[in-house]
Amino acid sequence: MQPPTYSNVDCPRLISSLKMASTIFKTFQVHPFLLYPTSLLKRTNGFFLFATKTKASSISPSSSSSAPPSVSGTSTQSKKLDKLPKNYEPIIGIETHVQLSTLTKAFCSCPYNYGSSPNTTICPICMGLPGALPVLNSKVIDFAVKLGLALNCKLAFNSKFDRKQYFYPDLPKGYQISQFDVPIASGGHLDVDIPVEFGGGHKRFGITRVHMEEDAGKLLHTENANYSQVDLNRAGVPLLEIVSEPDMRNGIEASEYAAELQRLVRYLGVSNGNMQEGSLRCDVNVSVRPIGQSKFGTKVEIKNLNSFAAMGRAIDFEISRQVQLHSQGQEDQIVQETRLWDEGTQRTITMRKKEGLADYRYFPEPDLPAVIISQEYVDDIQNSLPELPEIKRRRYEKMGLSMQDVLFLANDKNIADFFDATIAKGADAKLVANWIMSDIAAFMKNEKLTINEIKLAPEELSELIASIKGGTISGKIGKEILFELLAKGGTVKGLIEEKDLVQIVDPLEIEKFVDKVIAENPKQLEQYRGGKTKLQGFFAGQVMKLSKGKANPGLLNKILLEKLNSTS
Repeated sequence: MQPPTYSNVDCPRLISSLKMASTIFKTFQVHPFLLYPTSLLKRTNGFFLFATKTKASSISPSSSSSAPPSVSGTSTQSKKLDKLPKNYEPIIGIETHVQLSTLTKAFCSCPYNYGSSPNTTICPICMGLPGALPVLNSKVIDFAVKLGLALNCKLAFNSKFDRKQYFYPDLPKGYQISQFDVPIASGGHLDVDIPVEFGGGHKRFGITRVHMEEDAGKLLHTENANYSQVDLNRAGVPLLEIVSEPDMRNGIEASEYAAELQRLVRYLGVSNGNMQEGSLRCDVNVSVRPIGQSKFGTKVEIKNLNSFAAMGRAIDFEISRQVQLHSQGQEDQIVQETRLWDEGTQRTITMRKKEGLADYRYFPEPDLPAVIISQEYVDDIQNSLPELPEIKRRRYEKMGLSMQDVLFLANDKNIADFFDATIAKGADAKLVANWIMSDIAAFMKNEKLTINEIKLAPEELSELIASIKGGTISGKIGKEILFELLAKGGTVKGLIEEKDLVQIVDPLEIEKFVDKVIAENPKQLEQYRGGKTKLQGFFAGQVMKLSKGKANPGLLNKILLEKLNSTS
């Protein structure tokens, strides 16, 4: 693979710069946090954005790694959609920041490990100290091209970096290295399957652009003190920003779009996509307009969305808020601003007025040359792409699986790989899906394990299904074997032999068990023949108990009915 060309650093100049910065840098190593007084952070005329008690950048823990295929919420949200006024049309677009799983940051050799002690993975480059020069991590370009191709985008074979100017206490340089007018990828789309409980169907949402940029640090706000703490560990971490077209019309579509993006970056291996770690952050833009009006309404951005369910609720609230203002003739009160979602009150609240492009004063990044990629390089990445979630779902549909099965199996790449490996051994696709979605999923949930952590191998699940289907063991014994394999491992054949679990299929042997059970339960026999035919289940259970679960259920019930209904 031919690598892309990127910035080369004048080494003597860098060494000189590092020496100049070393004294300053040492002062940060003795303090776990950089501290900003509240007076510097209070908002003044809309320019200084953080006050002591603001929690805009706080991310509450939320589980996303094991999110089910439908992550939009419950049927309550579906009912809310029906209550929205029909004479207004919501317009929704999403800006998604994906933190890349590179070993080092975007423009220096510092590692980034979530949860590291504050300000322990920083250097003069990611701190923006005078004279320090950036060096582009080529893996960032690999991941950008990979995601651009997966999103069906047109790639820019000659793109560049730009400086986006704005003041933020956790932005050490006073600007962000990003891409402005020549993004690495643009003009794509993402196909999404809407869960059946929300109406079903396939939706296609446009992708405006994908561009590379660096992350800022993180502000930690104290409740009862007059300062905020600044952790710069995250400064310089590589991001891909994906900007959608305003194609979504409700919270369900928006949250399913975001969930599909999370699924995609995990399949590609470019990010872990964990919302609770800030690896995937979505800012939602919402406006409404009267039905039939072509002009968009005033756009409002919503931040602080820490789960897909919260995203759906925030959008539905914001739509209702804007519709109410429109219906009261107060649409002029809808201003371009950034609002926060307050999970406690289930409302959006004003955070700050939204900056425009002129406020950022973009200009080309002078320390980084153009990023030039070749067709050969792109072709190599294209050929390395895995089977993507959308393609996998369509393949599973062709197997005759229901949409519920399809969405569950394709939601997690590791589960999909396990399913594919099992059916590759000849097992029936529907039976495999049933086992994975019921008993195996329940075991993983109870034990808090992933499918890669269970002891069951795909070939053994295939063998287990074949043993039941072929009559070697019963379904009941099959479940017992399954849970032993899940917890301890081993082989199906080994457990069958070790525990003497081979199913009894000899009619004469089963008849002996039936005769014994009937003889020992004369009262129940009289009740059965008196009309209480449900007692058949009691007799069958006693026969199974006597045979230690090994009697073939089909033969057992046939012989049992003959004996119970016999008058001789």
